[in-house]
Amino acid sequence: MSISHKDLHSKLTLGGLLVSLGIIYGDIGTSPLYVMKAIIGSHVINANIVLGGISAVFWTLTLQTTIKYVLITLSADNHGEGGIFALYALVKKTKIQWLIIPAIIGGSALLADGIITPPISVSSAVEGIKTFYPEINTIPIVIGILFVLFTIQQFGSKLVGRFFAPMMLLWFGMLGVLGIMQITKHPEVLKAFNPYYAYHLLTIHPDGFYVLGFVFLCTTGAEALYSDMGHCGRKNIRISWIFVKTTLVLNYFGQGAYLIHHEGQTLVGLGGENGNPFYLIMADWFQPIGIVVATLAAVIASQALISGSFTLINEAMRLNFWPKVRIKYPSELKGQLYIPSINWLLFLGCVGVVLHFEKSSNMEHAYGLAIILCMIMTTILLNYYMILKRVKVYFMVPIITIYLTIEFGFLIANITKFAEGGYVTLIIAFILISIMTIWYFAKKINKSYTQIVKLNDYKKVLVELSDDLSIPKYATHLIYMTNAGRIDEIEEKVMYSILRKRPKRADIYWFIHVNILNVPYKTEYKVSEIAKDTIFRVDFNLGFREPTKINLMFKEVITDMVKKGEVDVTSRYESLNKNNIIGDFKFVLSAKYLSNDSDLTFFEKIIMNSYFFIKKLSLSEESAFGLDSSSVKVEKFPMVLHAPENIGLTRIQ
Repeated sequence: MSISHKDLHSKLTLGGLLVSLGIIYGDIGTSPLYVMKAIIGSHVINANIVLGGISAVFWTLTLQTTIKYVLITLSADNHGEGGIFALYALVKKTKIQWLIIPAIIGGSALLADGIITPPISVSSAVEGIKTFYPEINTIPIVIGILFVLFTIQQFGSKLVGRFFAPMMLLWFGMLGVLGIMQITKHPEVLKAFNPYYAYHLLTIHPDGFYVLGFVFLCTTGAEALYSDMGHCGRKNIRISWIFVKTTLVLNYFGQGAYLIHHEGQTLVGLGGENGNPFYLIMADWFQPIGIVVATLAAVIASQALISGSFTLINEAMRLNFWPKVRIKYPSELKGQLYIPSINWLLFLGCVGVVLHFEKSSNMEHAYGLAIILCMIMTTILLNYYMILKRVKVYFMVPIITIYLTIEFGFLIANITKFAEGGYVTLIIAFILISIMTIWYFAKKINKSYTQIVKLNDYKKVLVELSDDLSIPKYATHLIYMTNAGRIDEIEEKVMYSILRKRPKRADIYWFIHVNILNVPYKTEYKVSEIAKDTIFRVDFNLGFREPTKINLMFKEVITDMVKKGEVDVTSRYESLNKNNIIGDFKFVLSAKYLSNDSDLTFFEKIIMNSYFFIKKLSLSEESAFGLDSSSVKVEKFPMVLHAPENIGLTRIQ
């Protein structure tokens, strides 16, 4: 991947442009379904609000999406991959500890957004049916569509992916044509290109700042666009964005032209209870077709966000922010994965949102508050990325200042939504932040109380144990997973397990260390011989998006070493050796539990008790390492934190 990611970002192909339409722009591309509807709401249509709203939408798409994300942030790629965790993995090199905070908050907010985007997109599209059947209850239809969408995730997006690109091309083409038809009737709407109208709305109009919270909905997909960069390449995204932005702007201006022409009326008066300017600008005969195309586009938008959530959780696991969960690989495509637990949790979250809010107009109040937090966190990390890249101060400071000002403005405008539904996404984000924080700090505490010893001190005794025929043989090959980063070191508990728990005699001892790199894709390994023909250490260097399949990888290492004559894996039992039978391989893993002897601080008590509770619900160690459970022995070890040195017993006669 290290060579191909450069090709990926410099290559411009028709296929790449089409794929980016299908994968990258789902969220941002379906925003015309609800943005203008949210801006007008139940108020009487006012030309100043419409022009100001469209002007604000245009300049938000220009400043926030085009300049910040498409031009600046896409340059911050981690070996071809984007997203807040990929960016954090890059800026980790600065050794600034607190950068973990924006990474965790941003990642959690993006996941919380994944629970509200599918319901609002699908609901906004399906509610178009109410134009023809005003009494119909759309909730079961929306839940039904979401159920089908989440069910097909397990098969991967390879099959449906071919359908995505042409469908989204049709969708964006439809947006542009519908917009042009209205603009030609009322060209006066084009004066909204003048930023004065946005300024007028925000500073003079009494509802101006409140409207800004809904304007923000037009750029919510920008963060997802950055996360999906690795699928299509930077150049394809930048070129295809010209087409996408043009069609989006045309549609927004078209909706504005229609609304200005109907000044003084309300959306309810124009289109019934669910009057939506997106559907009102269509000819009556075209509306059924428009509803079908919009629903399919909303499903595609949701699909992209769900698969993005899987990638995000996978990265979080590798960066020690998330408990280990089962990952499946439905296709051979690089980076294509499926996480059943996350899939169904997202589905339940989406159903909960649909049942709680019922209508898309109610969901608009919950939407945007979490994602603006994510954008602010990306800006903070981007600042440190620019420092890392030695970007000139006179260029960096104005950019970061401008974007923090814009984003805090959006945050203040979105805070007004808190009581009306914004609390839903914030509660979800808070739960996710808590899980990530607990996991990260527990791993840190765990590491600080792990006793590391020098392997050289035990080399002689291990070789002698291997030759000691008075002890029954435990296995031909005995394998331990180790967290010790240095080749000449090992955890004390590993030595305790081999020598004292029950002496484990083996012909060959293997120590395996998995090193997660700050790059997304890499699969390398290194073998070190500690004691001739008796003790080996294997270090796997894996990218943070690579699957951990120790069973398969270790088999590959053994095969390669046998081929080169570096190791003899035949059984040492005389009868089996004579017949060239391969020896048995036994993995020993250690599972920790909190010792009653621990004397914890209040903070440690909360973190460690929560950690062990979550651990019970997460994947077992052997499954997480991709090991075959029949050849794995799990040993329990007490984890003692701050053990009291002296109880102070008094001996009596």
